[in-house]
Amino acid sequence: MGHAGAAAFAVRYLGGRPVEAMPRPELRCVRDGEPAPVGQAEFRRVLGSFASGVAVITAPGTQGEPGPAGFACQSFSSLSLEPPLVCFMVGRTSTTWPRIARAGVFCVNVLSAGQDELCRAFAVSGADKFAGVAYDPAPVSGSPRLAGAAAWIDCAVHAVHTGGDHLIVVGRVAALDADGTAEPLLFHRGRFARLRGDRPGRPARGRPAQGRPT
Repeated sequence: MGHAGAAAFAVRYLGGRPVEAMPRPELRCVRDGEPAPVGQAEFRRVLGSFASGVAVITAPGTQGEPGPAGFACQSFSSLSLEPPLVCFMVGRTSTTWPRIARAGVFCVNVLSAGQDELCRAFAVSGADKFAGVAYDPAPVSGSPRLAGAAAWIDCAVHAVHTGGDHLIVVGRVAALDADGTAEPLLFHRGRFARLRGDRPGRPARGRPAQGRPT
């Protein structure tokens, strides 16, 4: 398909309009007057029990853009071995996602222990997220590859699916590598955590995240 075709495929949901955040959809899983079966606060509390890694999704700037784009992402996963696919989820109202969609490519930067502040910087809106951040271009897409990351996965957008108030973005892997000595940065119950080799199963807790990863 090529990067240009992937970009056009990724932004098909915009219907040719200028790239902007999608509005929150009107979702109905209950009838009028019927209470929702699960409250949002309870949903967040229970799902927060699932510990995950933390990544920063980056993309190169395109014509007319002020620079590269990126955001902190908690919902990243491997998807397929053949072909090699990964996926991440992003809110439909994200202002960063349309820039990544327009680029048609992205790099997943899996953060390592000690990169808490880097994650916080990419979890906020309306700031120059790359100010003072060391990176080089990923070998295929040219997306920012952040220094010190535990792993990086260079991708082209393969497909985009709707999933309630989020989009499910599937990426086809073009190149990847990892630092086999790096420990991962974890996110659990609203806080950053790290693995501790002296007491398996008991993560060291960090400060709460400001601007929770997407």
